Amino acid sequence: MSLKETITNDMKTAMKAGDSAKLLTIRMLLAAVKQREVDERIVLTDADVVAIVEKAIKQRKESIAQFTTGNRPDLVAKEEAEAVVLAAYMPAQMSEGEVDAILTAAVAAVAATGVTGNAAMGKIMAIVKPKLAGKADMTSVSGKVKTKLG
Repeated sequence: MSLKETITNDMKTAMKAGDSAKLLTIRMLLAAVKQREVDERIVLTDADVVAIVEKAIKQRKESIAQFTTGNRPDLVAKEEAEAVVLAAYMPAQMSEGEVDAILTAAVAAVAATGVTGNAAMGKIMAIVKPKLAGKADMTSVSGKVKTKLG
């Protein structure tokens, strides 16, 4: 079963259970998926859906930071609940050791070409992003790459 089908089934389950908070979050996610399908006239793969979920979670994290700064605990709680629902559709996260192994291999591959500085950063990220997308926090991965190049 595809990820999109899983999300649709979860929406039906939330409707039957009367879980309005989860239902609203899932409907928002499905709307984003359908919007992209209509805009690009394609059927999204699981990887495309994961990218949409990842973007939605990132938006929730940014909102949480803003609402925390604005002293709005009610909205923080709402955004955190939505992030938890969305996180259920993400693939299992890689361990730090697995991420470090991929980064080390990518740094070695780019170092062998003689590229340095920002160009090396870009080449390394181009290598690791397809391998880690959805499976690791890319912000922390970027920080680790900077440290290794540092």
